[in-house]
Amino acid sequence: MSGKKSEPRNVARRDFMKTAAAAGAAFVLADFGPFVDTVEASDVYYNTLADALNKLPNAFPRTQSNVEVLILKKIFSPEEAWLAGQLGIDVESVDDIAKRVGLPVEEVRERLKKMAERELVWGDVETGHYRLAAFVVGIYEAQLWDMDHEFAHLIEDYFDQGGAALMRPRPAIHRVIPAQRAVKSEWVLPYDDVKAVLMAATSFRVRKCICRVQQDHIGERRCSFPLKTCLNFSSYKQPPTDRDVSKEEALALLDEVEAIGLVHTVTNVAEGIGYVCNCCGCCCGLLRGITEWGIEKSVAAANYYAVIDPEQCTGCGTCIDRCHMKAISKQDGVSVVDRNKCIGCGLCMTGCPLNVARLERKPDAEIVNPPKDFTKWEQERLRNRGLLT
Repeated sequence: MSGKKSEPRNVARRDFMKTAAAAGAAFVLADFGPFVDTVEASDVYYNTLADALNKLPNAFPRTQSNVEVLILKKIFSPEEAWLAGQLGIDVESVDDIAKRVGLPVEEVRERLKKMAERELVWGDVETGHYRLAAFVVGIYEAQLWDMDHEFAHLIEDYFDQGGAALMRPRPAIHRVIPAQRAVKSEWVLPYDDVKAVLMAATSFRVRKCICRVQQDHIGERRCSFPLKTCLNFSSYKQPPTDRDVSKEEALALLDEVEAIGLVHTVTNVAEGIGYVCNCCGCCCGLLRGITEWGIEKSVAAANYYAVIDPEQCTGCGTCIDRCHMKAISKQDGVSVVDRNKCIGCGLCMTGCPLNVARLERKPDAEIVNPPKDFTKWEQERLRNRGLLT
């Protein structure tokens, strides 16, 4: 695969579990009450916040080691954890939140505004309505600029010790969309036409892939794919930053990542897509659900599957090298696709030097349409997790 390194993986990592066990000590308060600046109360706040995050549709699974509490301590101050732990999926006004937590309205307004700027809560600063942000996708991705060696190891330990289970509930958090050149325009599903989505947007930003940054910090990255591959876009004008790019540059980035062999994934909805992640199977936390943690549907596969013409294939192996899911193997001198492993990304087709690989649309009976929008996605996810009747 273009960008892969051949060096063996270094599996040695620092052990943070001794402190994690202490950080996760369980405390119970009869009433949440006002903020108290003690170690015991602080542990309650972080554990309460962890539970609140786990009640959101995206999930934030608790672990025996409680390493997730150490993660939250890297992100939230005790006061922030106290306030955030009292929020949930429901969007509330600052007035209502202030009344419940027992603080002046303006103080709560200012605190939530600052937390929203750091993407710890989601809301509208102008109207003063907020809710708790999800951990993935949400709070974690916002830590890109604060990622360090310790935090990267804590994240790795969290997923290794059970955090990866957040990828199990359906609908999946992300879904795969095929490379632009891999599907025929006359039968591509509307929600899979990433170019059309970008053409309708007005502002575009490129940022580093937090998954590759995290793997760099722990010294375990197995590829040499570029870092700046995550594309955000919006239909409204955003305040300018040094990450802004033009529409033409955004479209060019899509072409570039397809050429080097990265998988397009987006939020698993039909409407309201606001970003395209360009992923590799060795770093992407969600694709690693398949490649490392045994979660076969950690991402929703595209509604297409790869086919390679055995009569024309010369067995050059390019498609095998470009397949992140190891869905293609050589048999009797030609490449053969395992449909059970194929996620329909189309990289085999776009990289085939002889044009003998192609994507086919799945039969209608196998088509799985994503939820209409994020609200529907959250409702389905909660229902499937048994948190909504």
